[in-house]
Amino acid sequence: MSKSPGHRKWPDHQVREEQLEQPMEVEVEGVVVANSRDVIKVDEDKSPVRYYFPRGDVRMEKLSHSQTISECPFKGHANYYSVSLGERQIDDVAWTYESPYDEHKALKGRIAFYDDRFPEIHIGPKS
Repeated sequence: MSKSPGHRKWPDHQVREEQLEQPMEVEVEGVVVANSRDVIKVDEDKSPVRYYFPRGDVRMEKLSHSQTISECPFKGHANYYSVSLGERQIDDVAWTYESPYDEHKALKGRIAFYDDRFPEIHIGPKS
């Protein structure tokens, strides 16, 4: 891990992490793929709120690594996953930071899901 180049270059940009107290879950087409009481909410300037679930609370058998990698100047390099539900696969729906920058080391190995790009995904308090 190392210091974030984004925080040095844009010191006013905020990436706020908050440990949530209520149980949260992720549903994809009605199938629960994550369920946890240990979720970190990330509220970043100019970005939608994201929820990071511990890998142990994600049904990893429903996910498969994709070839997609992206870089966030604040958090680090993200590796992506696709979700498989029987015959249906939704590509690049989740990601993880395996080696986040020092400022966001609490996100290491956690999985986040896009709920704003895929209408079949719902993230919220456990019902």
